[in-house]
Formats: sequence, C-alpha cells, structure tokens
Amino acid sequence: GDILDDYLRTDGVWILTRTKQSYKTNNEKECAEKCEAETNFNCRAFLFTRKKLQCLTLAENAKMSVMFASTDAVLYEKRIYLLECRRGIGKDYRGTEAKTWRGIPCQKWAEKIPHKPNYTPQKHPNAGLEENYCRNPDGDENGPWCYTTDPATRFDYCNIPQCEDQVTQTGEVACMQCNGEDYHGEVSRTESGLQCQHWDAQEPHMHGFTLKHYPEKDLKMNYCRNPDGELRPWCFTTSPTKRWEYCKIPRCTTRPPVSDPSSQCLSGKGEDYRGRIAITESGNACQHWNTQFPHKHGWIPDRYPCKGLEENYCRNPDGEKRPWCYTINRSIRWEYCTIPPCDGREQEIADQFLLFAADVPVQVPLMEECYRGKGQSYRGTASITASGKICQAWNSMFPHRHEKTPDKFPDADLRDNYCRNPDGDNSPWCFTTDPSTLWEYCNLKRCDDHTQE
Repeated sequence: GDILDDYLRTDGVWILTRTKQSYKTNNEKECAEKCEAETNFNCRAFLFTRKKLQCLTLAENAKMSVMFASTDAVLYEKRIYLLECRRGIGKDYRGTEAKTWRGIPCQKWAEKIPHKPNYTPQKHPNAGLEENYCRNPDGDENGPWCYTTDPATRFDYCNIPQCEDQVTQTGEVACMQCNGEDYHGEVSRTESGLQCQHWDAQEPHMHGFTLKHYPEKDLKMNYCRNPDGELRPWCFTTSPTKRWEYCKIPRCTTRPPVSDPSSQCLSGKGEDYRGRIAITESGNACQHWNTQFPHKHGWIPDRYPCKGLEENYCRNPDGEKRPWCYTINRSIRWEYCTIPPCDGREQEIADQFLLFAADVPVQVPLMEECYRGKGQSYRGTASITASGKICQAWNSMFPHRHEKTPDKFPDADLRDNYCRNPDGDNSPWCFTTDPSTLWEYCNLKRCDDHTQE
C-alpha cells in the first residue's frame, strides 16, 4: 500500500511543536519516509509546505499541541497515535489515556517512584513507553495497563474501549458492496478511531446531511453512511478539529449485484444505463474512463467498481441529470450524451415540463449551496464557517484588522459578510467574529463538476 495510507491528512493547518527536524523533500511521500526513518525522536506527524517543498518531522500531533490555519501547509498525522481505542489486546495501542479504570493516575514509565518498574523505555524501546500513557508491553490478555501513582497498587488495567468490531446487533458482520452507498451497518467510529457525530446534530460541525433532506439515505444515529457518492462510507466526527473522515468498513466477499440487462435505454436519470453509446450530444467522442488524457479526473473504474465505467461508454456515476462522459476534445471537458428513452412517456413528460418551465420566471437563488473550482466565482450568501462561526463583514475592522477590503478587491464582490475567495485560496472563506479565530473556510461543498477529490 501507499506509505501515506498510515497517515491522516489535514489541509491548511500548522501545529506548534518544540521537537522537530527540517528536511528538503520533493513531495509528501519523501517526507513520510523521513518521518519513518527519524532517529532523533519518535515521529508522530509531519508538515509539508507545497510552495517551499519543506518537510518538518514532528514529535507531537494535533492532539498534543496547538493548531492554527496556514494556507500552504499540509499536516499528516500517524493514525496509530490518534486511535483512542484498542485492537484486540491493545499491544499496538499508542493513545494518550493515562489513568486506570478506577481513575488512578499512571506512573511515568521512566520513573522509579512509587514503584520500581520491570518494563522501562530503555529495556523495551519499541513498546511506546512514553510519559505515563497506558500500554501493553508484555502482551497481557486483559489489555493496556500501567504502574499507578498509588503506593498500595503496583499496577492496574486501563479502560480502553475496543475499536469498532463492525458487528451489528443481529450478530451479523456488516459489510459494504461497491462504494458502500447501500451500507446499513452500525459502525460509528472513523478509521482513526474518532467517534462519529449524530446526523441530526449540528455540533461541532454544521452540515446539510439530514434525514429531512436525504430521507432515502438511512442517516440513523451516528452510523457511517455514504449519502453523496464518496469512495466509501464516512461521517462527521465529534472532534472540533476534524470535520469528517472515512470509516473502515469491511468489503463483502460476495460479488456485487449485476446491472439490469434491460438498462440499454434511459430510465430516470440513467444511473443504471449500461449501453454502449460513446458519443456526446454535440458529436464529440468520449474519452476512456481508465485514461487521464486529455482530461484528468477522479472517476477511475477501479475506485468505483459498480458504476459501469467500461471503455468510453456514456455513464452517470454521480447522479447528474442524465448520462455523460469526458470528451477527447481538449477544449470541452465533458458533455451530456443523447440516450434513447426506455419508452415514449419519458420524452412526452420532458416536453411537457419544458413547455411549463417556459412560463415560469427564473428565480435567482438566495443562496448557492456549493462552489465551483476554488470558489473565486462564488456569489452566494453563505456567511457561516465550517466550525459554525459567523463571518465578519469585509468592510469591518472588528474584531480583526485586515487588508481584504472591497476597495482593494473590487472584482471579488466583498459584500456584507458573505463567504468569498478574493485571494485564490482553496475554497471560499471569511474572517470570523470570534476574536480568537482570525479566519476559517466556509461551510460549503464543491459543486459536482465531475471531479472527485
């Protein structure tokens, strides 16, 4: 697997740490290799800056240090140090629990008072015996433990929960087919061990994925789901510093369902269409799905095994209005395809709708729910950040003084306190009305322009 699979990535943040080492590398993978080979300290994370190509290996992660926004930086944290649950007997547990199940603080592994330890960092350098964190250096069947600070109790076990075992209340292992759109299991932790936020809650993260808006997506409790066609099930997390993360769901061993052989014509939006039309409505030939030329994209057949991304046939993998494809024309990225309807009624209904729509005045939406590209053209009225903070007005200097004013950026539409992207950042943002937080990205999703990150 990829070396970066063992790390949790967070864009646009920086953490303060005293123990670090600087390297010059060409990319994130080379920086990860430096972290793995670090001998000066135990490397828990690394920072990589894309413009300067600077690599900083770190002894601390975001759980142990102060984190703040930094546009060009990317933080990679080793997943094993973020898990606050144990797998099996917890021999590889590297979390930060430091008290016993009775609540007694643990003794530091390197100290000899009140108890002289048999297990020390010097004798067992690979057992993670840092500070006074609970560990299982001897493979105890009862799980992680520690020497205690109570002179009357030499050691005791810690209350470390088991990582999600992915077994439902009925006793069946819940697995996923395809990309997990139909997954209905009860996993409620992310792959790094974070607890999922309930779908009907708006704290710590505001979002629009509610049962009311997505009644058919089974958004129950805080179970991992895939309501938006991601690579696999995910959830918003209960950590204020991590908005969302994928969940670790086992793949089913049975073969995925085969498409209906009658899906050679257009029914509904054509998501089940598996015909062989490979030309767009304007006559452009389709680009093969497994190639990245002339247009780079994320709809790779291996990633989406049940979307029918064969050859260069028109498909609708993302719930568009109808099947489409990337074109071999350099100047036209993608276009819809003309697929014959399964019977005459679809066309008749469509014609009636177009006649009706011609008499209805166009309503300008009060708020765009998404942005395209980096959002420099976004002109909606969203004014809430990703963490739920209210935006500061662009023409105001309180609570934060700044240079991003309507006068200096006349083409950026810096009206009121609406989210905008005047400086070409990754997505729309704003200064916040929270004196302790200068700025944040806004609570907006990217429009579906057929690119998957």
